[in-house]
Amino acid sequence: MMNNRIKLDIISDVVCPWCIVGYKHLEAAIEELGIKDQIDIEWQPFELNADMPEEGEDLRDHVARKYGASREDSDRARSNITKQGAQYGFRFDYFEGMKMVNTLDAHVLLEHAKPLGLQHELKMRLFSAFFTEHKDVSKREVLLNEAEIVGIEREPAELALDNPQLKREIQEVESQWHKIGISGVPTVVFNRESALTGAHPQESFKQALQELMDKSEVTDA
Repeated sequence: MMNNRIKLDIISDVVCPWCIVGYKHLEAAIEELGIKDQIDIEWQPFELNADMPEEGEDLRDHVARKYGASREDSDRARSNITKQGAQYGFRFDYFEGMKMVNTLDAHVLLEHAKPLGLQHELKMRLFSAFFTEHKDVSKREVLLNEAEIVGIEREPAELALDNPQLKREIQEVESQWHKIGISGVPTVVFNRESALTGAHPQESFKQALQELMDKSEVTDA
């Protein structure tokens, strides 16, 4: 019997715009190939700014400090990202005063959602909450509300956020990805064998997936 399932580990952060753009390209490639039922996705944690303080940082100030970007650079980047998102049905709504925030709790909740079969739904919800709906996804109340929207019970979610062991486990997983050389996101790992880092175009993801399918057929022949 042919084992034609493909495991995708997607290493990303919910405040990374290219992570949702890259995912939308990947999703379109999966749909184009008609293999949605053969794909198993597991979202892996990556904090773009693990040292981000609780109050966050103005996004323009953040990109200026971290990347040396001018206001004009920032405007161009926002326009480009917004257009790329729109092409694949995702709406970015940048606004003045938008903050870059700490995402450790978001990753804790995503880990809690995994055995419930709701991790993917929560990940999509958090991308929209942050980039489209002007919500601060570092805030506990915001996270719990978004979790409830996708069907996660509030009380167990609160307990997960209060669990220091779960936070340590998230940080350990992040450390493991760093140790094998993952330093940028999004990174999509295919069957724990190969990887693509960056928001590659749909065609690149399609080619990578097709190669895995072809390899599987040869192996099973």
